[in-house]
Amino acid sequence: MLDCIIIGAGVVGCAVARELARYSSSVLVLERFNDVSCGASKANSGIVHAGFDAHPGTRKAFYNVRGAKMYPLLAKELDFPYRRNGAFVLNFSEEGNEKLKELYDQGVKNGVEGNVILSGDEVRKMEPYVSDKVVSALYVPASGIVSPYEATIAFAENAFDNGVKFEFNQTVKDVVKSADGTFTVRTDKGEFCAKTVVNCAGVHSDEINNYVSKTKEKIVARKGEYVLLDKAYGYLAGATLFQLPTAMGKGVLVSPTTHGNIIVGPTADDIDDKDYVDTTYAGLSKAFSQAALSVPSLPRRGIITQFSGNRAHNVTGDFVLGEREDCKGFFNALGVESPGLTSAPAIGQDLAKLVADRLGLKERKDFNGTRKGIKHFATMSDEERVEAIKQNPLYGKVVCRCEVVTEAEIIDAVTRSLGARDMDGIKRRTRAGMGRCQSGFCTPKVMEIVAKYTGVDMTQVTKKGAGSELLTGRKE
Repeated sequence: MLDCIIIGAGVVGCAVARELARYSSSVLVLERFNDVSCGASKANSGIVHAGFDAHPGTRKAFYNVRGAKMYPLLAKELDFPYRRNGAFVLNFSEEGNEKLKELYDQGVKNGVEGNVILSGDEVRKMEPYVSDKVVSALYVPASGIVSPYEATIAFAENAFDNGVKFEFNQTVKDVVKSADGTFTVRTDKGEFCAKTVVNCAGVHSDEINNYVSKTKEKIVARKGEYVLLDKAYGYLAGATLFQLPTAMGKGVLVSPTTHGNIIVGPTADDIDDKDYVDTTYAGLSKAFSQAALSVPSLPRRGIITQFSGNRAHNVTGDFVLGEREDCKGFFNALGVESPGLTSAPAIGQDLAKLVADRLGLKERKDFNGTRKGIKHFATMSDEERVEAIKQNPLYGKVVCRCEVVTEAEIIDAVTRSLGARDMDGIKRRTRAGMGRCQSGFCTPKVMEIVAKYTGVDMTQVTKKGAGSELLTGRKE
């Protein structure tokens, strides 16, 4: 009998897992995909929101501001990319100045510090590629950017190294509470029993809740499509550029990523199929044309890829967090859409504390809250590169030319805690395949390394799990 089962290995689930690892407990994370960060946690804007956008008094506002303040230290402790780059909310009309002031006041109420309203000319002095049509903007220096999938992986690895177990390819089909107060979680592979359950299932969190609670929830999948530009165009924006919401919607953002690309998006379309993440020409065109209002010189020739993710939109508009009154021992992290990435560390703290209090868990003295990420050759100084190659000659063998990823890094990605088992897992951990050629050059060599260090045949290497094999067989 486990102390706790966490359903979902996205950023919230992994943050909860890491915080629960601080206690003497047996914890299992169940994930339907074959790796962590395979849902919305890998397909989002990567923005650490300062907290001006959420309505005061909501859970979104509370956890947003608190979570944002946690990221600088977490990035150091867990060694993942984070940068406080600031943000602008761009206003394109005189009529919008009143709404801009409302956002400013909202930020003050939420406890966001340092915001200021600037004229269009002042904005362009800081961001020279911003449109001449921008009249004014709210400047938010506390806003930041993070690599969302690397942060999720870091939470997961640290949790794993502190004793949390992970089971992948486990799709939850039912949750049943027994007369003795314990839970049986049934998946397509088997059954798992625990004293408590934490529901972090993203777009499927309503289904998990509705298995056990009389208080029914409804999650709508809100699909957002993104466009990614080559690093050669990273100069187009230093800060994150939002658009002032209008009657036509919130617009799209233009932002640098922690690795130097420019990200454009997201669109926002409610869909029936929660797992539908195909990209479309219409989505690309919509995202790009709206983003061009902010930065007219965005080049279509700079696009290197598209992707999309489905946000877990709660029809009530706020996060649903904590223990269900009618089902003691069952805890929700439901409807955690934007600013969910920002809020995740704070949500993780509170949910773990609630579980610990419910079970009477004691804090461990041997918890190790630090983790070292993969050493990236691309970001090393010349001196560091010389030393790295001296220590491990495989740092001298570049596999991915676009992102300058070496064989040593790919091996590390496979063999470390919760190591990658497919090509997308390698990509999220090392960036091999994320460059201009989008893995056109490095795929064969990466496949060889994955096959060798996971002990499978080349024909069994997949892009993202079973059913996505890259080879159909061997030529005799």
